[in-house]
Amino acid sequence: MARLFDLRWIIALLFGVYGVVLLVLGIGFESDQDRVKTGGFNVNLWVGIGMLVFTALMATWALVRPVQIPEAQIPEEQK
Repeated sequence: MARLFDLRWIIALLFGVYGVVLLVLGIGFESDQDRVKTGGFNVNLWVGIGMLVFTALMATWALVRPVQIPEAQIPEEQK
């Protein structure tokens, strides 16, 4: 139950959703006018990739170091 409310998973989910949206916008919906505004840099694509990398790091961190609840804090009926 503690894993359900782990903030790292919530952050990874939000960054993952926004990263996929930006990646799709950067690949399929980038216009020449958008590139002129950013100096020839496809911002949506690169920020989307960065957000997906951050998502992978957060998810890896949550898997490698899961939340540990001390035994003294667990009620007797849940043991």
